[in-house]
Amino acid sequence: MASDDFQEDPPRGRRLEPGPDRGPGTQSEITVAERLAAEALIVDVEGFEGPLDLLLTLSRTQKVDLRKISILMLAQQYLAFVEKAKSLRIELAADYLVMAAWLAFLKSRLLLPPDPEEEGPSGEELAAHLAFQLERLQAMRDVAARLMARDQKGRDFFVRGVPEQVERVRKVTYSATLLELMQAYARIRTKDEFRPFVMDRDNVYTMEQALEHMRGMVGFAGTWTELSAYMPPGWTGDPMRRRSVTAATFAASLELAKEGKIYIRQGETFAPIQLRRREGRDNG
Repeated sequence: MASDDFQEDPPRGRRLEPGPDRGPGTQSEITVAERLAAEALIVDVEGFEGPLDLLLTLSRTQKVDLRKISILMLAQQYLAFVEKAKSLRIELAADYLVMAAWLAFLKSRLLLPPDPEEEGPSGEELAAHLAFQLERLQAMRDVAARLMARDQKGRDFFVRGVPEQVERVRKVTYSATLLELMQAYARIRTKDEFRPFVMDRDNVYTMEQALEHMRGMVGFAGTWTELSAYMPPGWTGDPMRRRSVTAATFAASLELAKEGKIYIRQGETFAPIQLRRREGRDNG
């Protein structure tokens, strides 16, 4: 076989299509295996002849020396195959172009001496990866061929035309006792019951108490003093009592500021609130 020739062996067992020279009753039937054989690229480089994917697989096992393969010879055979493949399926060109490009790159990596400082896979690793990809592609093609060879709905078998309607019957069975029903009714009535709010007066510090307490202490506040210093003792330990006394003391301080007896300031957000006595008609 010449180096730039494309060979395609006629598949065996193919039934010819009916034509003017063929008798009636002959039908066209091409199996998947025969079509794959017709689409296979046959190469002849340095005494080796076979599909390109087989050439790459053999290069992995060192049965074919890639260093002796002519890339020009391979490219010529590939271009001839692409011209032939246009009458079959043009998408085949992309698959074989990837194979040829990887083969050329693999040969360049094998010809060049290995560089210890160069990062990336070696030529042997690239060949192993490419062989794995080809094996996976072949496995997918085999599975696709087996699927297409199976019986298909609408061609080899048919389903029933009118589907049967399924009638659903729902039957509810209650197993609750009279006591359980009464308990459920009581829970519903209890949840809807109005419950008035009851205030705990022992833990509430009123504004009047805070105002009376602060009037007796504000006269001694000549400098800026924090608001917490005006809270009565015994109210800061419990969280509930502390919230009540803080709110009442702050409201009382606002009332004293409204009367013009104290100044109130706060340096920044969430900073402590400070109070100072206002003397005479001083506006601060």
